[in-house]
Amino acid sequence: MNSAGIDISKDRSTIAVMRPFGEVVISPFEVGHTDSELSELAKLLKSLDGETRVVMEATGNYHTPVVHVLHNAGLYASVVNVKLVHGYGNNDLRRVKTDKKDAVKLANYGLDRWLTLPRYIPEEDTRLLLKNCYRQYKQYSKVQTVLKNNLISLLDTAFPNANRLFTSPARADGSEKWVDFVSEFWHCECVSKHSEKAFTNKYHRWCKKHGYNFNEEKEHNIYTEASGHIGVMPVSGTTKLLVEQAVSQLKASSAALATLKQEMQALASRLPEYPVVMGMFGVGPAPGPQLMAEIGDVRRFYSKKALVAYAGIDAPPNDSGDVTGRHKSMSKVGSSSLRRTLFLVMTVYLQNFPFDEPVCQFMDKKRAEGKPYRVYMMASANKFLRIYYATVKAYLETSEQI
Repeated sequence: MNSAGIDISKDRSTIAVMRPFGEVVISPFEVGHTDSELSELAKLLKSLDGETRVVMEATGNYHTPVVHVLHNAGLYASVVNVKLVHGYGNNDLRRVKTDKKDAVKLANYGLDRWLTLPRYIPEEDTRLLLKNCYRQYKQYSKVQTVLKNNLISLLDTAFPNANRLFTSPARADGSEKWVDFVSEFWHCECVSKHSEKAFTNKYHRWCKKHGYNFNEEKEHNIYTEASGHIGVMPVSGTTKLLVEQAVSQLKASSAALATLKQEMQALASRLPEYPVVMGMFGVGPAPGPQLMAEIGDVRRFYSKKALVAYAGIDAPPNDSGDVTGRHKSMSKVGSSSLRRTLFLVMTVYLQNFPFDEPVCQFMDKKRAEGKPYRVYMMASANKFLRIYYATVKAYLETSEQI
């Protein structure tokens, strides 16, 4: 049995091959992440006598080309969590950290865990694309929040409370009425300098141009709001430029988010579990694809507990001797993206509170027990995940039998 440990870096990796009792088969050496070098590595590992298994750490996207080539070559490749390897074999007084040492450490880890090493299974293209779309969606969401706060802060000195003038939801293309409005009326004096009748005509033309409904009461509220505020920033070309640039950046991020959301819907609709997931309460057009992206195929988890642990919302036991831990916190060792999505789903439950739903009944029970907000929210997310696992797995297995 040969255990090949690969310490992954961005452009290159260090490989060492070990056998039981500390026998060094191949001393540590480096390989670049090119097709030719990785193919040669695969040939070398396949030429060794006996069974060979390859062990590497999950390092974001750096390990993907390596494990992809080795898996396609027919080798037994295993990608393990960094936390599992971090403390392994650290029985020296001196802390030594080099790529060569780490490669040997991974190879020895593979020997010790030979029978339990999980084999790498590549994701389906649709699930892989969906997950990457969601990760990009998260990044753009953060950018949009920053840009929106920046525009509101800027308007506080030019047109205070302009973002509160409209309550219309965002359109399918990501545009929002208040953002389009301040693009045209970027200063409170752009409204108040006109008579109310003149502004009414101008506002009516603006609504017609952008496809918004015109309402005289809304127009009156806008005019009153603008006339009652003082713009600290002067009415100048520079102020207009600052607001227009902030609006332009926010519109670009909103349009990108809308496009990604539509693409996520299209990708999720190709997955077999799409109808049953979208039929669950609290799962809408956004959380549904997000759940499917982060969980993937539920059949890869051996039990409901494994899925809960993957999300990091399990509460591991904390007992010692005669002391039994009562105040247990969730581990948070898992997918933070999945926890975020679950929290959004639980927020929908909390806002609508459908009493005929088991998750809602469980949430109500925990609230009645006096549990804090975050405790009953994550406990309900735990309950939801277990239902999700059982429902989706049963649906997939039934679909395969038909």
